[in-house]
Formats: sequence, C-alpha cells, structure tokens
Amino acid sequence: MKLPRRRFLHLAAGAAALPTVARFAWAQSYPSRPVTIVVPYPAGGLFDALARVLAEHMRGTLSQTVVIENVGGAGGSIAVGRVARAAPDGYTLSIGSGDQFVVNPAIYPLQYDAVKDFDPVALLVSGPTLIVSKTAVPASTLKELIAWLKANHEKVVQGHNGSGGAQHLCGIELQRAAGANWPFVPYRLDVMCPSPASSLAMVGGGLLRAYAVTGGSRLASAPDIPTVDEAGFPEMHISIWGGLFAPKGTPRTVIAKLNSAAMRALADPAVDRQLARLGQEIVPREQQTPEALGALQRTEIEKWWPIIKAAGIKGE
Repeated sequence: MKLPRRRFLHLAAGAAALPTVARFAWAQSYPSRPVTIVVPYPAGGLFDALARVLAEHMRGTLSQTVVIENVGGAGGSIAVGRVARAAPDGYTLSIGSGDQFVVNPAIYPLQYDAVKDFDPVALLVSGPTLIVSKTAVPASTLKELIAWLKANHEKVVQGHNGSGGAQHLCGIELQRAAGANWPFVPYRLDVMCPSPASSLAMVGGGLLRAYAVTGGSRLASAPDIPTVDEAGFPEMHISIWGGLFAPKGTPRTVIAKLNSAAMRALADPAVDRQLARLGQEIVPREQQTPEALGALQRTEIEKWWPIIKAAGIKGE
C-alpha cells in the first residue's frame, strides 16, 4: 500500500524523533538506580572524606543510594580513566582535584582527555595547603624559612604526596622564592606543603611548625597561622580544589539534577562544619556551577602546565 508523501514524511520524522523523546523521558526519571562516585584516592584521605560527606546528603535529595568507590594508582589517572570510559548516563561520576584534571595530563601519557572527555558538574570546595617544617628547622616565619632553605638547599629534602600534585607545586614555588633547588621525595622530611586536614593535628601537637597557608585568608580552624600574603609572598597562592565530573555527553537535565543535589548539600550548615574541620572552604554559591568548574580547570591548566614542563616533572 502506498502512503501519501506528506503522511510518509510525517511518520518518518516521528520515528526519527523517538530516540530523542525516549532519551528525554529517561533523563527526566533519573536517577532510577544507585549512583557511584569514584574517588581517585585510597580510603581515609581528604577527598574520600569529602565524597562521603557529599554522598550522605545527596542520597536524600536524589532518593537513591550514592556509592563511594576508591580506586587508587597512577596519581588517580586509573580512576578518572574509568569514569571517562563509563556510559554518559549520570550513574558514574568522578570527584577529583587539580591533581587529576590539571596535573596528570601534563605528566602522564593518558588514554583520555581530561578536558574533552568530561562534563563538569559542580565546583565544591577550595582550600589552601600549609607550609610546614619539622620543628628542628631554625625558622619561625616564612621569610626565615626561605632564607634557611636557600642557605641549606644542598642538604634539604622536601616531602610530597605525588609528582606534580599541589604539595609538589608548592615546593617548586618555595624553590623559586629561595632561588635554589633541593630534591623531593614522597614522604615527610625537612619541609612539606600538606593539606590542613592531614597536618593541623600535628601542628597543634607540636610535631610540626606551620609558617603560612597558601591562600588569601586565614583558616577558621587555625586562625593563628598567617597567609602567604601576610608573610610577604603573595604570589604563592596554591589551592586544593575539588569538583564533580561526569563522562562527556551526559544529558544536561542529569547534570542539572546532580548540580542541584550537590549545591543543596553544600548549603547545609552541618556539611559546612564538617568540611571546615577538614580545612576546606565551600566555594561561594555562584561558583558551584558546571561553568565555574570548567573555567577553573582551564585557568589552572594555563597557569601550571608551563611551570610543570619547565620543572621537568614526570609521572611516577
């Protein structure tokens, strides 16, 4: 039976639209099963704690279980690569920092593109590192520490938690300020730039000496420690930021639901208090958007890639 041309074209157009309609309906019903947040660090660290605080609140908003999965190795690139290859349906997400989404592309031969293979979901937190030393170092201010590092660089060894990470980059900035070089090793020695979450207890217990926070404001959890600006080194701003990313192609309605759930979590005063104890500051509400996270990632790449490459940093 022949169909009139107009009727045929109408049916054909309707059939072509079916995948789009079905995709829209599916996105509207999201989530219908558990959501997994892949953490590119072992359990017990800063980002594991951040993910668990966030997931606990998002469970209620999304009315679904939010599972945390820790996948370590290669600076987090194994975990992030898994998310890059996941279906873009909003059920597999990555929480990560500049270590994974800025530094790793500069130091590892990755099988994915840290910018093109992801959709930003939400910028969550941003906090400084601490510049600390063992108490045997004879310096009481950051200027005195840098002078001591310059005079003793041949015997100084600095610790960090991974090549190219925020702690390593902080050390490179200290070297630039001192005009001298010294070796780095993946554990604590003379000087280090750890996260407040991992070091404030040792500072308070007299096991480490803190000189400055690498941000523009003092920490509420450590108000006696000056900023690098106050210590005379305003160029030494380094942050440990955290964001949520989804595989590229995730529907915008799904991204919007995830972003809304994350923002509701960050607006909870209890969540704010938990993160403050970790030395992390929730970014202002207007910066919690996918667009802000994408812009920050691009800005950090522009800032750090030339420094990383000039320093010859390679993945371990």
